[in-house]
Amino acid sequence: MAEAVKENVMREISVEKVSLNCGTGGPGPKLEKSLKLLNKISGMKSVTTKSSRRIPTWGVRPGLELGCRVTVRGKKAAELLKQLLDAKKKELKESSFDDHGNFSFGIHEYLDIPGIEYDPEIGITGLELAVTLQRKGFRIKRRASHKKSVPKAHKITKENAISFMKTKYGVKTI
Repeated sequence: MAEAVKENVMREISVEKVSLNCGTGGPGPKLEKSLKLLNKISGMKSVTTKSSRRIPTWGVRPGLELGCRVTVRGKKAAELLKQLLDAKKKELKESSFDDHGNFSFGIHEYLDIPGIEYDPEIGITGLELAVTLQRKGFRIKRRASHKKSVPKAHKITKENAISFMKTKYGVKTI
């Protein structure tokens, strides 16, 4: 009898986190609207991002609030990713993927996201998102004791990430 060859469970790729980001360029009503937008999309509380250095030509000083972000993990991240990929019609540029298997893209208007309706308090604004992929065993690089680097054969390559997105989410690369 021929047995079915099982794939190694440790080689399975999954979504670790989805990070949503809105850059506003400074504090004010635009930042408040972006905070509301990220809360609406993710269902979680977003936080503001602050500058760490001074750039006089742009009018930036340390501690100035320049944008907002929220990180979604687990099953909720995978569901949110499906919804956000529908806004891009499940098409991503090949240049959106990096050499470590992560990818990012932007959405020009949040109205493109299915299930999200126009809110006059927010207006029309866009957002960026970055997706981090992982395999089981990646914890060794973050654990408290006996930290080690992930072996080269276990790392996620650009090709692995693209094939994962094609099979799991039906994404086409341009």
